Amino acid sequence: MSPEPIKKHADVVVVGSGPGGASVARQMARAGKRVILLERGKDYRGKAYYGTYLGALTYADKHSLLFTKEGLNIIRPLMLGGATSMYCGSAARPPAWLKERYRIDLDSYIDETITEIGIAPLPPHLRGAASTRIADAANSLGYHWEPLDKFMRPVPSTRFDCGAKCMLGCRCGAKWNAAEWVDQAVTAGCELLTEACADDLIIENRQVGGVRGKVRGQPLEIQADQVVVSAGGIGTPLLLQRAGFFEAGHGMTMDTTVMVCGVSKEKGTGEEPPMTWAYANDEIGYMLSTLIDPWLLFPMMAALKSPRHALKWPAWGRTLGVMIKIKDDISGGITLDGEISKPMTDQDLFRMNHGAIVANQILVRAGADPDSVFITPLRGTHPSGTVRIGEMLDANLQTEVKNLYVCDASTFPEALDRPTVLTILGLGKRLAAHLLAKSVPAASAAGAAEPLHAVG
Repeated sequence: MSPEPIKKHADVVVVGSGPGGASVARQMARAGKRVILLERGKDYRGKAYYGTYLGALTYADKHSLLFTKEGLNIIRPLMLGGATSMYCGSAARPPAWLKERYRIDLDSYIDETITEIGIAPLPPHLRGAASTRIADAANSLGYHWEPLDKFMRPVPSTRFDCGAKCMLGCRCGAKWNAAEWVDQAVTAGCELLTEACADDLIIENRQVGGVRGKVRGQPLEIQADQVVVSAGGIGTPLLLQRAGFFEAGHGMTMDTTVMVCGVSKEKGTGEEPPMTWAYANDEIGYMLSTLIDPWLLFPMMAALKSPRHALKWPAWGRTLGVMIKIKDDISGGITLDGEISKPMTDQDLFRMNHGAIVANQILVRAGADPDSVFITPLRGTHPSGTVRIGEMLDANLQTEVKNLYVCDASTFPEALDRPTVLTILGLGKRLAAHLLAKSVPAASAAGAAEPLHAVG
């Protein structure tokens, strides 16, 4: 006999604690709403293995061995803070086309967030000598590289110890994590449930009424006036598919990425903060930045390309790396059984090769041995675009089901081709403002907020 479910009530239930879920939960809790936040993973901060190779194997989906049907490796953290637990701490304002083509204006929320967190490029002495050498080489070739904004706060209160290992999780505390906003949401009254999976949505008469799932194996049912799904580009469409949304997961973007590496005679980029300099070619559709795989991951990725490249492992400390992140076309998708497909289109292949040619030129100019240069296997860095604005969502991020919203990378109508976290935080703050405006009586709300238009 099945045990009786744990039953709870809330004004808002948020599924997922990444930047989208954390921002919505915090804003709503601070406004006095009853908020319940569900997170599938655990809070690994403070664990001895957090930010180590063992940690990455522990809290990444399928122990970091999640691959698409075509072989793209996807690192998907399942933990409090979501993707911000294993990102490079890079920030970029939303692309202009988000406002121009889709009427999503995030400017005020982005400005506010930049000030609140202290987002800015690292000071010159912390950008890394090798990384700066790459940027200087690129600029001498006519490519306009600039310091990249960072979610990093190298202040005296933190021990700044940054390098390629940052992708495993931040151990020195300098990198902002969405879990910090979850902490603030809890302080404001939000109820956080970790190891809690949302398995289905309660929908009646085309209106959402809550979620059903499990918390630490026990059945869970939460009745709520509003539901915000922020389970990411993979988790969100799977939840919506189980609720009968047939278009969820049909087509996706991935910001498909490779790294171009070359061995130099001087110190390489591996022990420097990742992605301190960047260049965007918006005409072709790709971004370049300084990046290399962490020490132990490097030979594994190199061997996947060719066993002979794994022999470059002893030279990791002298290896320069340039990341190519392309604005990939919508293709493939996610099926109900969790299989992910993301084929490269002809235009994607052109973008990637265009970036590789430029990266090769830059590395050689920066001092890399031309015969040592190689390209790592393809990987998927930002699963997104699986529940797209303008198709499944209106401009307020609402689905065709009343009071059911989505707020994460799955909402992107196109590949962002740049760091995603700041854009998602802007979407979260904007969505919370919309939800709070809806809760104000019509008479007092008149003229209080700028109207948000649906996409036709």
